[in-house]
Amino acid sequence: MLVTLVAARDAALRRSGSVGVSGIPRLAVYAADQTHSTFFKACRLAGFDPANIRSIPTGPETNYGLDPTKLLEVMQADADAGLVPTYVCTTVGTTSSNAVDPVGDVADVAAMFSAWVHVDAAYAGSACICPEFRHHLDGVERVDSISMSPHKWLLTCLDCTCLYVRDAHRLSDSLETNPEYLKNDATESGEVTDLKDMQVGVGRRFRGLKLWMVMRTYGTAKLQEHIRSDVAMAKMFEDFVRADDRFEVVVPRNFALVCFRIKASGAMTEKDADEANRVLMENLNKTGKAYLAHTVVGDKFVLRFVVGSSLQEERHVRSAWDLIKKTTGQYHGLSGQTYRCRKL
Repeated sequence: MLVTLVAARDAALRRSGSVGVSGIPRLAVYAADQTHSTFFKACRLAGFDPANIRSIPTGPETNYGLDPTKLLEVMQADADAGLVPTYVCTTVGTTSSNAVDPVGDVADVAAMFSAWVHVDAAYAGSACICPEFRHHLDGVERVDSISMSPHKWLLTCLDCTCLYVRDAHRLSDSLETNPEYLKNDATESGEVTDLKDMQVGVGRRFRGLKLWMVMRTYGTAKLQEHIRSDVAMAKMFEDFVRADDRFEVVVPRNFALVCFRIKASGAMTEKDADEANRVLMENLNKTGKAYLAHTVVGDKFVLRFVVGSSLQEERHVRSAWDLIKKTTGQYHGLSGQTYRCRKL
């Protein structure tokens, strides 16, 4: 992501007629508030003014995806104020809730300002090897770059990320370096792609080999089977949650992540429910039999159940749900107007 930000930054500077880095304070970048923290870190590394890094609020009305109307309003306001809209990061499968930004609609908005559009499909990009999930990438042919990380869901060891760029020369325009000691006949011939000109460092590990091995070992059909199996098990867990009136599914499930929580009811306030879910998570994780992570979505403390292990089976999901119900019953209860929540 960092290299695309640098390329977009330099393209915007050239487009706005800036000399050197003097125009950087006028550049603005955009993403939804659910975007991975790596984006905001990369923006700082690329030199963007923190005051011009726009985090656009999301809500349940868009299932926490980026709202193109809000994006247009913010970008237009910046342009009217003399700023240069430079880069929009969309996400297909956010870390917190697996929210999906509408790639095509965002690309249409960004095109009005000649802004670079990047798609972060680190997790859910793997799912798009299955035809039934490819609609989440509708409009991707109009973006400038897209990244996905096979180590997240495609049976590949950490770390392995794929970056596709519409015009590779836009990276090399910003990152090319050619000192005498690096000159060689292969590069000079133009018959090879010199990847040093598309990254920050010069050397690089052969990360592609392990992905190639996975693809050759499993093949398309088996990889699709892996994805579909995980999604089916996540749906089964989601059905368990929806059938228990003590719980709620906070965000509709898109892939293999279920965001759920003990819901506030009766005398239990939302603050009480947040604490109940925090304690439930701690008690579950102490058992060593299941592990849940958390996030905050719409100001609610939310538990995250994800199916992703290559060895996971339906019996494991059922066992985890039974443990969740048992652990909930051990410490959670309502007695008149009194709410009880205790750690085990």
